[in-house]
Amino acid sequence: MTHPDPRFQDVAANAWALVYQYMNQLNTMTGLSDQLSQALAMPEVTEVWSEEEKTVAEQLKLDFMKSAVNLPKASRDRFVDLSSRISEIGSAFVQGMQPERKQITLPAHKFYGLYPGLAATLKVRSEITLPTLGSEAAAALQSVYDEDTRKEIYLAQRTASRETIQYLEAMLRLRGELAELAGFESYGHMALKDRMMAKSPASVMQFLLALRDHNTPIIQDELRELVLKKRDRLNIPDSKLQAWDRDFYMEKIRADMRSRKRQEDQLSSFFSVGTVIQGLSRLFDRLYGIRLVPRESLPGETWHPDVKRLDVIDDKGDQVAVLYCDLFYRPQKSPNPAHFTVRCSREILPNEVAEIAAEQDGDAPTFESAEMAANDGMEISTKDGVLKQLPTIALVCDFPKSDNSKEPAFLSFHSVETLFHEMGHAIHSILARTSFQNVSGTRCATDFAELPSTLMEHFAADPTVLSLFARHWRSDQPLPYELVAERARLTKRFEGIDTEHQIILAMVDQAYHAPDVANPGFDSTAVFHDIKGRFAHGPQDPPNTCWQGFFGHLHSYGSTYYSYLFDRVLAERVWRVVFKAGDNGAAISRENGERLKENLLKWGGGRDPWTCLAETLQDERLAPGDEKSMALVGSWGIKDDHHP
Repeated sequence: MTHPDPRFQDVAANAWALVYQYMNQLNTMTGLSDQLSQALAMPEVTEVWSEEEKTVAEQLKLDFMKSAVNLPKASRDRFVDLSSRISEIGSAFVQGMQPERKQITLPAHKFYGLYPGLAATLKVRSEITLPTLGSEAAAALQSVYDEDTRKEIYLAQRTASRETIQYLEAMLRLRGELAELAGFESYGHMALKDRMMAKSPASVMQFLLALRDHNTPIIQDELRELVLKKRDRLNIPDSKLQAWDRDFYMEKIRADMRSRKRQEDQLSSFFSVGTVIQGLSRLFDRLYGIRLVPRESLPGETWHPDVKRLDVIDDKGDQVAVLYCDLFYRPQKSPNPAHFTVRCSREILPNEVAEIAAEQDGDAPTFESAEMAANDGMEISTKDGVLKQLPTIALVCDFPKSDNSKEPAFLSFHSVETLFHEMGHAIHSILARTSFQNVSGTRCATDFAELPSTLMEHFAADPTVLSLFARHWRSDQPLPYELVAERARLTKRFEGIDTEHQIILAMVDQAYHAPDVANPGFDSTAVFHDIKGRFAHGPQDPPNTCWQGFFGHLHSYGSTYYSYLFDRVLAERVWRVVFKAGDNGAAISRENGERLKENLLKWGGGRDPWTCLAETLQDERLAPGDEKSMALVGSWGIKDDHHP
């Protein structure tokens, strides 16, 4: 939770539950659904609607359909009950995730090579006890020399408890039942019908198979390197790579690449928090003509003294948004970086203002005007004669404060990328000034929402962008770009292996939400191993493992896990096509920024995202948004090789 006062947390949680319940009631009101269906069936009505209005209407229609509004009351009640049970069992699955074997105890010499600090922490007398899950086990797989020890750790790390698997399979079966009740072939069909670019499981698989084809030569080269490294180290010419070898030899190759200097320590000296925010402001000014201006907050306006307010001002001097930055660690604060839309962009209609004015008539007004009262005193705009509430956004991170009062707070380069990523969400919310809050900013297709934020990570590593702000806090010397370049080489050294891992997980997610889940003999472990056996190039997991029990994203991203890969591919493509991979200052070109803003960012979710992409990339092959379009995106790959 973000607010430091538990009372606010409780009230906020209760308010959310109340609104959630109310929205569920609205979505099951047959009268509203019937009125919408009648309107959609009348061409004389729909032909005067804007593209945004048509999009909102279709989304509302889907909301009604997903809530089984047209079913008899008994079925609707069953739908609500199933939804609640899925939520409860899904939460139990994630919160109760446990390995079959919780720790491993072996003689200390079996852990030779384990990072010394970690070994000292875990050692008791002559033995080391290693927790099965978490950073300790991951570090051991990277550093322990003994292959048998690594194998034991790997097997324990990849084997979930029986109870965990039971929770997972119960959740999957209930989802299948829910989808059948709502009239869908499977939960995958149901989930992908709702605000997703892919639209169907078949389209998702077309994307994943095409991406796998593109990635195949990349991962084959990387696996070949790992095999050669193992053979060279062991001096055994026919040695084969095992699943528990991968992380160990990847780390050995990376260690050979690293310079002897402590690169991350050097890098952070160029990235104080204030400097990075200033750099983002300069970047946005060049790309979109907006800048971030600090503003003193009023007493009681923010939830903690660390929270700083930034007003977003355009090049005409008009305010377009409010941004609250809550960037530093404090106890009990969530460690997960996040972008929150506190208040969406939307048009405030004249009848709302008139209603407020009538209520205030004769009373001492709380606000200066009825227009301000209609937005609870928060920021508004009257540009072009249209009254709108301005987007209000909170960025929440968990960065460490400075321990030295004479030095600013510094960011690691990873934290710089995190801040750029979250600011990518914010810029989407800032620029998408829609009339309906349903489609404001990041309220777009789920597999489209991460595109602007992932794209911003490319800007974070671009030399021209870094030259706008990255200077040593003490000497004011510019950042030597080679420090960033070396880090990028290390980070992306085995990108093909990482990509295949994500492809396999996305395929498993699709299989777990297919019609087969309704079969009495459905076995999630057998399905997992079948997919790995058919599609993975790397060494296979031993058959008695069941790693799927640790795939927590199955709860929150049921049938949509592919979105992570999809947006990485799209971000890479936009970076190369629109911003020319940063060549010749293209990353700070106003023309390129306007191209992205006008064709993609400003629409939020109020326009078909395939149309946005086709126009942004000037590629009409994307416009249909069908299986061929999905396969085309997959064929581009994450490592772009200049496909036509």
